Amino acid sequence: MTTESARTRPRVGAGWVRPLCWAAVALEGYDIVVLGVVLPALLGSDWGLNPNSGALISVVGLLGIMVGALAIGPVADVIGRRRTMLLTVVGFSVLTLACAFAPGPEVFGLLRFLAGLGLGGVLPVALAMVNEYAPAGGAGSATTVLMTGYHVGAVATALLGIVVIPAWGWQAMFVIGALPALVLVPLLWRFLPESEDFLRAREPAADGPAPGNPVRELFRGGHLRATLAFWVTSVMGLLLVYGLNTWLPQIMISAGYELSASLALLLTLNAGAVIGLLVAGRVADRIGTRLATMTWFALGALFLALLSIRLPGVGVYLSVLLAGIFVFSAQVLCYAFVGQYYPAAMRSTALGSVSGVGRIGAIAGPLIGGALLTAGVAYPWGFYIFAAVAAVGAVAIAAVAGGSRTERA
Repeated sequence: MTTESARTRPRVGAGWVRPLCWAAVALEGYDIVVLGVVLPALLGSDWGLNPNSGALISVVGLLGIMVGALAIGPVADVIGRRRTMLLTVVGFSVLTLACAFAPGPEVFGLLRFLAGLGLGGVLPVALAMVNEYAPAGGAGSATTVLMTGYHVGAVATALLGIVVIPAWGWQAMFVIGALPALVLVPLLWRFLPESEDFLRAREPAADGPAPGNPVRELFRGGHLRATLAFWVTSVMGLLLVYGLNTWLPQIMISAGYELSASLALLLTLNAGAVIGLLVAGRVADRIGTRLATMTWFALGALFLALLSIRLPGVGVYLSVLLAGIFVFSAQVLCYAFVGQYYPAAMRSTALGSVSGVGRIGAIAGPLIGGALLTAGVAYPWGFYIFAAVAAVGAVAIAAVAGGSRTERA
């Protein structure tokens, strides 16, 4: 297990870890969001897609990400972080490029699933590496800053879509999404070091056995309760992220707000997410990641419930901003806590399992919001349900015994 002194020693190539992992996560953010950007153009193409078949392709991609996170996390704990990062970035970039040349929706959906395998694996590996290279007491900030890369990639996708699709068609978005790999992959190959924590964890102790199966270890050695609690938390967190991002404008329209105001509220929600990421990590480093995660989910529940009240003027924007600050970064704090809680020999496996199982919430969130809107009760009951989901996340984190490895030391 990494000691405090080892965490503070300079490491070869350590300065490259954060920017390279950030770039990989930004590229992942682009490739995950790009389908939503090109979907209107796909629906108007000669493929004969309708909203239901378009949604099916989206779900297939999410399933690929789920499988990738669950499968590639253990791979990184066996063959190393560096090799796995290279394989995932190369894999999803090549398959993203192939999407531009898909002859029809069936092949396109298959390629999105296969690209999802690599996309799902990037985040657990990047999270593990920034945790392992973070200075003592700085893992929370390292994790939240890393996740700003996802939002940068997502915003870049939307902005490029406005310019690129009318000029060159939806296919160009997938070509553009693959091109950064031509620069990133050589940089990863040349400068990304292997994690020293991983290398130490793979060495059998002189008086003990070699490291065990990382998947099996999730449920042994006192980890069972924490693993299940983290899974529940991640499902709740991603349910909120995907449910709100998908349906907040429509819910606000049903509450009587104008379309332009509803779209502005979605932008406000995501602006709050970026602010939350910058603040949450620093708070976690000061008060402990477990307490910070519980607090963030609890405050998210409070401000989501407050949205059930039709506030005048600036009041609704402030409430949505605060909900974004706490709801979105609560999920990232969960990742930070997982990275700190488990030992290096199983860290990528744990992060992959939490990210992968959490995709159940990513699928369920839009479905729940759609069902509430169809039933005509999305306002105010949608916000009550989302608030209850956030409260469950807070309770689940509270069920994790103790704190991070550092906090328990």
